[in-house]
Amino acid sequence: MEKLYKRGRALYIIEAGLEYLISILVADMYLASLTKELGISDSVTGILSSIISLGCLFQLLAILLNRGRAKTKVIALSIINQLLFMSLYIIPLTSLSSTTKQVTFVVAIILAYLFYNVAHPKKINWFMSLVDDEQRGRFTAKKEAVSLICGVAFNFAMGAIISYYKERDIRVAFIICGVSIFVIMLLHTLSMIFTVEKQDTPSQEPKREKLGLISALKDKSIFSVTIVFVLWQVSTSVATPFYGAYKNNTLALDPIYGISILSAIYAVARASFSFVWGRYADKFSFAKMLKICFAIAGAGFLVNAFCRPENGYVVYTIYYVLYAIAMGGINSALINLCYDYVEPQKRTDALAVSLAISGVCGFLATLAVSPLVSYIQNNNDTLFGIQIYAQQVLSIIAFLMTMLTMLYVSISLAKIKKQQEK
Repeated sequence: MEKLYKRGRALYIIEAGLEYLISILVADMYLASLTKELGISDSVTGILSSIISLGCLFQLLAILLNRGRAKTKVIALSIINQLLFMSLYIIPLTSLSSTTKQVTFVVAIILAYLFYNVAHPKKINWFMSLVDDEQRGRFTAKKEAVSLICGVAFNFAMGAIISYYKERDIRVAFIICGVSIFVIMLLHTLSMIFTVEKQDTPSQEPKREKLGLISALKDKSIFSVTIVFVLWQVSTSVATPFYGAYKNNTLALDPIYGISILSAIYAVARASFSFVWGRYADKFSFAKMLKICFAIAGAGFLVNAFCRPENGYVVYTIYYVLYAIAMGGINSALINLCYDYVEPQKRTDALAVSLAISGVCGFLATLAVSPLVSYIQNNNDTLFGIQIYAQQVLSIIAFLMTMLTMLYVSISLAKIKKQQEK
């Protein structure tokens, strides 16, 4: 069986990379190109993006699907999810009315994220069960690095196609993107079909507990892990959603630098440090690694609080590198907290609950600071008579929230660890 598990781990790296390539084609500039072709306004696109950010809420449905084997359900849901993503490039090519296209597009993308998020916790539990506990840090680092490196090359290639056909016939680019998703979907499906699902012996198989949202949160371990998810999501959501407009409008970064070059720098920095964090987490713990990563992320937000048009290229790049280094450990560490602190039979539920609640809280945090952004901008970028940009204030808030998150990890998770060791 060990040979099958080893092959499964290799296929997991491939699966994650292929899934990441599809995610690239339905976000950022690609999504904007689609909505522009459909005549969807920028304001509606913004609302649509906000709705998508709530996709983690759908992960609560994973609790209902937690009984039985994962493989068949995950494969079926993933195929439906990716076919819906592919349909986003087909809808603009149809002869439907403009209104019908817009409505169909919105429904398709919401359903796509629904199916993705329902399957995600169960898929993570399936694949991560193939990884030895003492190897999880290094393995997730390797998986993330492969995805990021492949993503950089893929993003440049597909971005070039969009740019080339933008002034010629954007519909040709849509066909190429749609076909690309279909081909990647076939490869992604095969990677899952040939991945073994770990079978527990009757004596080893943990008794399944029937959990819901409230009962899951009554578990102290799940509650503590969920709070970490929430605090970090709020920390990023009060600032990062507003950085895109800051780069384009206020800092006026060149598009080639602001999108392509910065994305490449981010990927290299994050992939490189993923291995550092992975080895550190395996040696010490994911909680200790998280504290360091949160400190680096907080330093990045603090640096960005001094970012202004006259120093934008330098200061924003420093922030972005620090943020990339931190994210090289944070994403994998958050998921692995469920494996370090939650009982095996509750892990899928814990991940679903944590992602769902943190997604909602992050969305609400973005809405909460939006009036502050409007207030500062409507007052000619002044606050209390001082010339300052809204994103500088948001960066300070993000820094304070990140420090609070680091403090919570230090205090709360340390207590849980002591209780588990007794």
